[in-house]
Amino acid sequence: MAATEGNALRTLLLVGVIAVGAAALVSGSYEFSRDRIEANRQARLLQDLQSVLDAAVSEAALNPTRIQASDPERLGYEDPVDVYIVRDEDRPRATVFPAVAPDGYHAPIHLLIGVSADGVVTGVRVVEHRETPGLGDVIEIAKSDWILQFDGRSLRSPEPPLWTLDDDGGRFDSLTGATVTARAVVGGVRSGLEFYEARSAELFARAADETADRTSEGATGTAAEEPVDE
Repeated sequence: MAATEGNALRTLLLVGVIAVGAAALVSGSYEFSRDRIEANRQARLLQDLQSVLDAAVSEAALNPTRIQASDPERLGYEDPVDVYIVRDEDRPRATVFPAVAPDGYHAPIHLLIGVSADGVVTGVRVVEHRETPGLGDVIEIAKSDWILQFDGRSLRSPEPPLWTLDDDGGRFDSLTGATVTARAVVGGVRSGLEFYEARSAELFARAADETADRTSEGATGTAAEEPVDE
C-alpha cells in the first residue's frame, strides 16, 4: 500500500514538473515569436519607407518620427493614418504617408507616397490593389516602371490641372487597357500631395515636438540612473 502511494506521488510530481516545463516552453516560444514578428514588421516598414525615399535621405529613415494624421477627403481613409517624418538634426527631410485611390477598376488602390521637404515626390509604391492581372497590375513596381513617372513631380510640376493622363490632356502616361486604373493612381497621388501641401507645417511642428519629448524623456531617464551622494 505504501509503495502504491509512493508511486502515485512520484507520478503526480512528474506530471507537475512536465506541466511547469511545458508552460515555460510555451511562454518562451510566445515571447520569441512575438519578438520575431515585431522585428519582421520593423524590417518591412524600413524597407517600405526606403522604397519611396530619395537615396540621399533613406539612411536617415532608420529612426523616423511617427505621428498620426486624419484627412479622409485627401487621403481616402476614415481613420487616422501613420505619417513618418524623416528628420536630419533639426530640419525635416522627407515625409512618407499612405493614401488610397478610391476609384480603382475593381477596388480602392492603396499607395505609399514619399515627399521631400519642398513638396517633390521622391517615390510612390502601390501596396495593395485588386486590379486586373496582365493589365492594371502593371502599376506594381515589380511589373513595370510606370509608377516611377511620379518621381520628381510636384503640384508645381505640372500644375494641378495637368495632373491627369495624357489621354485626358495631362502629363501622365496612360495604360493600355487599364485607363481607369491609371487615372485612379494619378488622382490618388495628386490628392496625397494636396494633403502634404495643406498639412506639412503642422506635421513638421508635431514631429519636432515628438522628437523633443523623446529627447527629454531620455535625458530624464539618464539623470535618474546617476548615483546620488548621500
